[in-house]
Amino acid sequence: MTGRGAIVRRFAKIALVVFVASHAVAGFGIAPWLITEGLTAPVPRPIGPPPDALHGASSIRFESASGRPVHAWSAPGRPGRGTVVLAHAVRSDRRSLVDRAVFLQRAGYGVLLYDAQAHGESPGERITFGYRESLDATAAVALARREAAAAPVAFIGISQGGASALLAPAPLELDALVIEAVYPTLAQASANRIALRFGPPGRWLSPLLLWPFELRLGVAPEDVAPIERIRDVRAPLLVVAGERDQRTTLAESRALFAAAPEPKTLWIVPDAGHVDFHHAAPEAYERRILDFLARSLADRSERRDRAPTFAHRERAQP
Repeated sequence: MTGRGAIVRRFAKIALVVFVASHAVAGFGIAPWLITEGLTAPVPRPIGPPPDALHGASSIRFESASGRPVHAWSAPGRPGRGTVVLAHAVRSDRRSLVDRAVFLQRAGYGVLLYDAQAHGESPGERITFGYRESLDATAAVALARREAAAAPVAFIGISQGGASALLAPAPLELDALVIEAVYPTLAQASANRIALRFGPPGRWLSPLLLWPFELRLGVAPEDVAPIERIRDVRAPLLVVAGERDQRTTLAESRALFAAAPEPKTLWIVPDAGHVDFHHAAPEAYERRILDFLARSLADRSERRDRAPTFAHRERAQP
């Protein structure tokens, strides 16, 4: 009995090891899929009417090339002053842009704040971190351009919102562009966030999160690379970065800025992380934005007369 018992115990240990190992392997494959599911899940929310702080604002909707409606608020500015389109960060919505819209309208600009697809009141199957959201950015700029007639149009995009401006199927027809805390590539964005959670070795896990992204969304991670598309920008550009941002590092923002054509400006917000820069440094932010818009929009006639033709990659609309 003793020998037989030892054999039974040995087989039991082997079976336990095989059981644990097989489940670990299965979990190793399933976990990235589940994480990707959570990260890309839509974030629908009821938004309601525009706030009283936006004078004369109204709720509107317009069609995106995605085939879905985009819900937005539009507020007028002084005639001829121009319009600023505002694009929110990932998992946020147009309400996060109200404070920016208020100071811009106070300066005389009309404003257009919209919910990107799969955010707020705009329907969508999945969040794509700027890729499909770029179709909404394109539609918003086209609407602002029609409504503004001959007046200038600018765009301010925060994180994903900035990426959506750069990832558009064709360069947006803008007179000024502001991008804030925009990642250079999806791979780098993923690696940075994993490293924050698991330490530097966690960067090795980044590819495990990227393969489900392509399988689930039909979008290759290498196609989600704002640093490649920033070369096609046709408007004066302001890149805003946080000095202590760990999700989009200062080095990555500098690389993004270096890849952009002139005219361009880089503003590094002191001591700021991956935060709302307007809330972090409101006076400096408003001064910088208004100065940049004033300079850029005042020079637009001369710039259009001598604007070169940019070659750019067309991509199929998702």
